[in-house]
Amino acid sequence: MSLLEQDKSIEEQNAEIEKYANWEFGPRSFAGVEKWLLVLIATSWSIFQFLLPMFLTIPSDQVRAIHLAFAIALVFLSFPLIKNRYLADKLQGRFRFLTKTKGASWLDYLLGIIAVISVLYYIFEKTGLEARQGNPIASDFIFGIVMLVLLLEAARRALGPALPCVAIVFIVYSFFSEYMPSFLAFQNASLTKIINQLTMSSQGVYGIPLDVSAQVVFLFVLFGAMLEKAGGGYYFIQLALSALGRFRGGPAKAAVLASGLTGMVNGSSIANTVTTGTFTIPLMKKTGFSAIKAGAVEVAASTNGQLMPPIMGAAAFIIAEYCNITYFEVVKAAFIPAFISYIALIYITHLESLKIDLKPLDKKDIPPFWRTLFGGLHFLIPLFFLLYQLIIERRSAQYSVFWAIVALAGLILVVELIKSGRKVKYGLINAFKIILDSLVAGGRNMMTIGVAVAAAGIIVGIVALGLGSTLTELIGHISGGSLIVMLLITAIVSLILGMGLPTTANYIVMASLTVPAIVALAGESGYAVPLIAAHLFCFYFGILSDDTPPVGLSAYAAAAISGADPIKTGIQGFKYDIRTAILPFMFFFNTDLLLIGVTSWSHIIMIFCSGVIAMFAFAALTQNHLLVKNRIWDAVILLSSTAVLLRPDLFERWTGQPVWLWYVIGALLFGLAHLMQWPRRKACR
Repeated sequence: MSLLEQDKSIEEQNAEIEKYANWEFGPRSFAGVEKWLLVLIATSWSIFQFLLPMFLTIPSDQVRAIHLAFAIALVFLSFPLIKNRYLADKLQGRFRFLTKTKGASWLDYLLGIIAVISVLYYIFEKTGLEARQGNPIASDFIFGIVMLVLLLEAARRALGPALPCVAIVFIVYSFFSEYMPSFLAFQNASLTKIINQLTMSSQGVYGIPLDVSAQVVFLFVLFGAMLEKAGGGYYFIQLALSALGRFRGGPAKAAVLASGLTGMVNGSSIANTVTTGTFTIPLMKKTGFSAIKAGAVEVAASTNGQLMPPIMGAAAFIIAEYCNITYFEVVKAAFIPAFISYIALIYITHLESLKIDLKPLDKKDIPPFWRTLFGGLHFLIPLFFLLYQLIIERRSAQYSVFWAIVALAGLILVVELIKSGRKVKYGLINAFKIILDSLVAGGRNMMTIGVAVAAAGIIVGIVALGLGSTLTELIGHISGGSLIVMLLITAIVSLILGMGLPTTANYIVMASLTVPAIVALAGESGYAVPLIAAHLFCFYFGILSDDTPPVGLSAYAAAAISGADPIKTGIQGFKYDIRTAILPFMFFFNTDLLLIGVTSWSHIIMIFCSGVIAMFAFAALTQNHLLVKNRIWDAVILLSSTAVLLRPDLFERWTGQPVWLWYVIGALLFGLAHLMQWPRRKACR
């Protein structure tokens, strides 16, 4: 019997399965017929998406519209019109339905139905829309405008006001651009052109981001939900704790490792926080971490879960489409930076443990490693099967994850039958309930993503009308032709937008606005920067949005568990995650980190080791602690080590010495910092 089930009887397991019926959607709770209506919608959506790769032959543009229709229906039913508690308390009597949290109001149903019809109009009138491109009729205008308004309202409900406000600014700007200063002006867009671009073509709402969400992202989210419901998330937490719990600051290290493992399959920082944080944050506090730092470690670890292939917060698939490369090439490029980032975060937790002289966990609190590993080894089978399909067989992401879901469903059935012993009926029922709950979770988890990428498509569509070239020239002008300044502008704007936009939407917006300018200026500066490096640069800074105060939704989730102030938790998490900010600069100027053009294993190992040391040096610099608190000369040495390992090619050009020598020098500088602090460390003891 596995560790995960060793203390549970069949009856207890059945009782836990019964909890699956208490489905929640957004901030609302549902009961009776309403609950089963949402379950039906979410389940139907998951089944529709699951059948697409093998059994349904539907044109891509129609798939996008159906995908958005499901998402927007769930959002209108799951989120109230007004969520502000102060306003909710003020609204009484006949207007109380605007803040309703127990079930949906009649207005929500009405808006949801109208939104679905306006979205599906794209399918109903597809032939006619193609015939009158650029010359829409009255119904095209009506349904197009209604769809845009309700899409923005759905985005406001699910994601907050930032994304709709940015989209509205872009739309208004396109109408009055000729009145702007010359360096910001382009030809005004008419209402006809806007409607045609955003609602009647594949360059606006129904563009690439929505297509990727519909064709690929949903299946990966469904796979992650199914693995989580089967017990994989708990297994990863236990495995991480059993491996690292006996070390100094073990729970913090386990939180990082567990978030990395779960992030591989769910790609959601908030999901990671509430899944692993529920277990790891109390343990971190128990061993000596403050509530703020315990929450911040989980926030930083969970945020970085979006860096980990294969899902990468849904952005990996969009990057592949934008760069016109295979999904496998994106995963290959993203692997080393993501792995380095997680190792550096484990190192940061070690530094924090040194600061307050933490001790390892008691043995009684640490699960036995080998029993834990083998007790849930079956959870790794579908994950390795997915990676085998992607890496060895080189199948498309869509087909690979389809068969991985099939394999996982079969595994769930086998495991539940084994656990039930002779009670086959209970095994079948439990397996069915787990799979059903996974289908519901897939739709529930995807509704905000579907609405977010569709709303971001509005911005992409406006940029394609002519604003893109104008902004490219403007950014180039502001940066003064300096590539470094342009990258800093991109980073700062990403962080600002990230205060209100979800990661995927933030990436889509920044990629549309800045990537063309970055690539163009890099070429003028003599850098042959691969397109994927520029896209990953935007993506990495967009990731920091989930712990960027004052929004930082992951910080709020962690603070709810730790009992700490969410703003302070977010600020501390951002301090931990600042090491992530240096990675994009590292791989932008040293594309070896993305394994572009790298073929030999010796070269890969050297790149990986130098990257890890550079991140360690930078982490020790930013945390102001190595073995003991840094002094000025320690900081100078650590900064020098980081700089040398960050840009060995630059030092090669300056001195004529080979790159490998500078890798060695950078590592030696890091070692020198240890040697200089060692006597002080011994004195402190």
